[in-house]
Amino acid sequence: MSTEAFTLLAASQHTLSVTAAFLGGLVIAGALIWAVRVGMRIMDQESPRPRADEHPKPPADWPVREEREIREPDEVPLAANGGARLMPYQLHPASTRRCPDQNRRRWLPGSSGSFGGGGLPRGL
Repeated sequence: MSTEAFTLLAASQHTLSVTAAFLGGLVIAGALIWAVRVGMRIMDQESPRPRADEHPKPPADWPVREEREIREPDEVPLAANGGARLMPYQLHPASTRRCPDQNRRRWLPGSSGSFGGGGLPRGL
């Protein structure tokens, strides 16, 4: 085969692949448009969402308030050598427990505010 035949063959394969990629893109874009239209049609058939005044309200005398407490990790106790192992029903359901000291930890004045990254203490 001559060089002209190879050039013609390469050009025709390139054109065919570009055309196939373009047609594939059109098919995908058409499928996405169809899916959006079907979804919009389904949403139109659903019942309307309730307005803000239609939502249920709690009773006026209902005690709604925020409860804050400081928690600490509830560690799993170590079994003694040769002792009985702990069974799942002997463990607590939560991994934390209420801390006996409910005073919040505060940063030292003059520190950077991060735990352990404050640099040298004041006065040094």
